[in-house]
Amino acid sequence: MTEELHFDISGGVGTITLNRPEAANALTVAMRDDLIDAIRACRNDELVRCVLIKGTGDSFCSGMDLRDSTVAQAGKADFDPRSTSQALRVGVQTFVSELWELDKPSVAAVQGHAIGPGAHLGLACDFVFVSDSTKFRWSFAKWGLVVDAGGAYLLPRLVGLPRARQLVLLGEGINGNQAVEEGLVHRHTQNDADALSSATELAASLAEGPTRSLGLSKQLLNKSFESTLADSLALEGHFQALATASSDMAEGMRAFAEKRPPDFTGH
Repeated sequence: MTEELHFDISGGVGTITLNRPEAANALTVAMRDDLIDAIRACRNDELVRCVLIKGTGDSFCSGMDLRDSTVAQAGKADFDPRSTSQALRVGVQTFVSELWELDKPSVAAVQGHAIGPGAHLGLACDFVFVSDSTKFRWSFAKWGLVVDAGGAYLLPRLVGLPRARQLVLLGEGINGNQAVEEGLVHRHTQNDADALSSATELAASLAEGPTRSLGLSKQLLNKSFESTLADSLALEGHFQALATASSDMAEGMRAFAEKRPPDFTGH
């Protein structure tokens, strides 16, 4: 990792910290690539049982740094529009899909501005904590761009199609309290410190849970929008078979019979 993106593992939680506060944590190409590497490391490391994403300073993430963005080259004589598609595939689309498909729980603490791809970075997580300072914004229309970083996929699933149209086509923003009321995020707190503390506490709690079955349930829920009932039920049966073969399931049954809290290991 670079100085602008930190990654550490403690207590079963893989914490990814955006650390470019002087630029509202706008992502450089190097930060973006490190972010992808960190999420993949969380997927592959058995010590990581939950992922926490946060930012330093007054903002969560203001999107891609335009100085590093391919779209900033548009209009120049040697600009090839196809390079935009490629940059999206290897960049913001990758970190959103890696988070959305991650077979472990994920939590985000979003303070201050979360703009465009920065908003989607937080919203691709399973649980999002916000505060009074939080402001989700979508500026694509203002710049003549198409919504990217998976926003056209995420937003209708979170707030419905009519509201998603307002956010993207009209560039409407949502503050922290609104975001909870509209079902965009998990919980609102009054200040940034409380949002981070609550997110950290939940991440630690999830890391003590039956990680394997939580990941399977997450996949079932995420796939339900593209699945028929028959396909969803078939996948449910397959995933339940995997869960019943886990040591966590056996521990959960023992703990229930013995009237004690379970001691899950994530296996």
